[in-house]
Amino acid sequence: MSRRTRAVTFLLLAVSCAVLAATVAGGYGAKVADSFGPLREVLVVTRGLPAGRPLGPAQLAASLQVRRVPARFVPPGALTAPHQALGLRPIADLAAGSYVTVGQLHPPQESAPEGPGLAPGRRPVEIAVGGGEALLAGGSDPRGSRVDVVVTSEPSSAAAGRSYIAAPGVRLLALTRHDPVGPGPGAGWSATLALTRSQALRLIEAESFARGVRLLPRPARPR
Repeated sequence: MSRRTRAVTFLLLAVSCAVLAATVAGGYGAKVADSFGPLREVLVVTRGLPAGRPLGPAQLAASLQVRRVPARFVPPGALTAPHQALGLRPIADLAAGSYVTVGQLHPPQESAPEGPGLAPGRRPVEIAVGGGEALLAGGSDPRGSRVDVVVTSEPSSAAAGRSYIAAPGVRLLALTRHDPVGPGPGAGWSATLALTRSQALRLIEAESFARGVRLLPRPARPR
């Protein structure tokens, strides 16, 4: 075999190996992508936003961006377009890289919660919750009543999710309904509760990482 023939043969083998490697890598990448499920558009913070300041067009253009991520990573109530956040205010600082959800944004002006004074060691804390319909089912104003706050954790690979009472018998100071902004999940609720510091930290963490936080009305005491 001549030197030229050997060179051509080695070149063809190298090209064949490169094509094979690209095919294998592409197939593996597609398999991994398929395992995460379909992609969904979500609104992501690209530059940190402070709490309490209503979002105007300039903030939306400079600090928010629509990205496509696997559906399994999208949190409940995630917004899908910047205009859905227009005029709303973050209830806590939004860090760069985080998703924007319905529960993180409230109208710019809210009346102060009415109701009885707070007991010593408790403070008003607002969290996104479910179960607001049950509190209004009786037709009376639920403010001032006692509720149990139930957290449902996300299932893990080793165990199923569980539900537990994270704050029993706390006083409900205010309850607000938030209609959906655009396509996606239905209406949500925010509740202002009289919580101890440990209860507040526990529920704020659950608001971000748990599957759901719900309010359960406590039965009236027999007279």
